[in-house]
Amino acid sequence: MENPAKTHHVAILTSPGIGHTIPVIELGKRIISLQGFQVTIFITTSHSSTAQSDLLQSPTLTEGLHRIIQLPRTDISGLVPTDSSGVETSISLTVRKSLPVLKSTIMAMEHRPTVLIVDIFGTDAFDLADELGMLKYVFITTTAKFTALTMYLPTLDKEIKGEYVDQKEPIQVPGCKPIQIENLIDPMQERKNDQYSSMLHQASRYPMAHGILINTCEELEPIPVRALKENPILQQIPTPSVYPVGPLTRYAESSVSEDKCLDWLNKQPSKSVLFVSFGSGGTLSAEQITELAWGLELSQQRFLWVVRAPTIKERSGTYFTSGSGGGDPSDYLPEGFLSRTLGVGLVVPSWCPQLEILKHQSIGGCLSHCGWNTTLESIVNGVPLITWPLFAEQRLNASMLTEDIGVAIRPATWPTKELVGRTEIEKMVRLMMEEVEGNPWRVRAKELKNSVLGALDEGGSSHKSLLEVAKQWKASYSPFPPVV
Repeated sequence: MENPAKTHHVAILTSPGIGHTIPVIELGKRIISLQGFQVTIFITTSHSSTAQSDLLQSPTLTEGLHRIIQLPRTDISGLVPTDSSGVETSISLTVRKSLPVLKSTIMAMEHRPTVLIVDIFGTDAFDLADELGMLKYVFITTTAKFTALTMYLPTLDKEIKGEYVDQKEPIQVPGCKPIQIENLIDPMQERKNDQYSSMLHQASRYPMAHGILINTCEELEPIPVRALKENPILQQIPTPSVYPVGPLTRYAESSVSEDKCLDWLNKQPSKSVLFVSFGSGGTLSAEQITELAWGLELSQQRFLWVVRAPTIKERSGTYFTSGSGGGDPSDYLPEGFLSRTLGVGLVVPSWCPQLEILKHQSIGGCLSHCGWNTTLESIVNGVPLITWPLFAEQRLNASMLTEDIGVAIRPATWPTKELVGRTEIEKMVRLMMEEVEGNPWRVRAKELKNSVLGALDEGGSSHKSLLEVAKQWKASYSPFPPVV
C-alpha cells in the first residue's frame, strides 16, 4: 500500500441495501486504480442481510480497497411513519441516524479524507462534509435518466398541481424524452406519501454537491447525459458537473465454479436458458408466482428460476434481508410443477451466483426486475431482457430498456399495476428464446456489450470522466483539513 501521507483520501458513504453497496465498492476500486488515492467505504444498515455479509467477506470483491467500515446497525422502528410504504424513507432515516458515528469515525482518522461521496439517499451528510472541510459528491447508483428527473423534481413539485399520476400528458424533463405517467418512479405515485417527501428532500440538496457521478456511460444514455451537461434549464437549477463513470459491475468469481446452477447450465445448449430473477429485494404475490410458473411451463423453454416465498403486498419484501426468504418452493409453486419441468427447468431458492450465470454461454435471456445492477450485469454480458419491474425506479429503467435502448421486451401492463397472466408470459418467453439466430434483442445486446465495455477502457468515455473528477480532487487537496 502507498504511503498514506502521499495519497488523496476519499470516503464513500453507502445507504442500506446490497444494490447500493455493490456499485459503491466497484467505484472505490476504480478510484484506487487511478493511483495516488486511498478509499474508505462506510456502510450503513438497519437489518441483517446474509447476502451483504457474504459480499463484504468476499476477498475478490473487496481486494485493493483501503478500508471498509460497517457503521453500527441503527434502529429506526420508532422513526418510520406508520403509513409509510416502500423503502425510501427507511433508507434515508437509517443514513441520517448514522451520521454522528460517521463524524466521530472520520475525525479519529490519522489521515482524514478530504472528499466525501454519498449515494442517492445520503445528502444529509453534506452538512457534515462542510463542517469537516470536505468536498462533497453524489454517486447515482442508477441511470442518467433518473438523475435528470430527480434534478428537475423540485421544479415539477412547484409547477404541477395535484397528483402526477392524474396528469393527462407525459412528464417533461428538459432535454430528455418525455416520461409516461405509468413509468414514474415509486415516490412520485402519491405526493402525500412520506416516500415522496423523502425523495424531494434529497433532490433539493443535489445542487449543493461539487459534482455528480453516475453509474452509466455516454454510449448507453447519450441523450440524458447530454441534457445533464448542457441543457440550459437544468443548468439553471443549478446542476453540478456530471461524471458518467459506469458501467460499474462485479466480476465473476472462480470460487463458485462447483455451484449446482453452473453444473446444470453446463449441460444445456448454447443460448437456450432463460434466467429468471427479481434481484436481492424483489418478491411476488402467491397468485403471480403461480401464473409465472405456468407461463414458464407452457413455453416449453429451458429456465433457471431464483424463487422466494410469496408476499401479500410489499414487492420489496426482502430488500433489507437479502439472501434469505426462499423457503421450500414446493410449498408455494403449483402442484406437480417441479416434477413436470424436471430437466427443462431448475428452481433455486433465494440465491444463486448471478454473475457467473449471466456470463454462461447457455444463457439466452433474463427475465428481470430491472434493478440497475442486474441490468448492467446483463448488458455487459450481452444478455437481452424481459422486463418485470417491481418497485423504486425499475419501471423507468424498464421503459428505457425497451423503448430507448431496444435490448428488452415487456408485458402489456406492468406487474406493479395488475397480474401478468400465464398466456402473456408464455408468449414473451417464446418470443425471446425461440429464435436464436437473428433475434433482434440479442443482436442489440451484443452491440451494446461491446460499446459500454469500451467506455471503461483507457481512453474510453467513462475512464476519461473519472480522470477528470480525480483531477479536481487533487487540485483541491489540502494535507491539513480543518480540525473541528
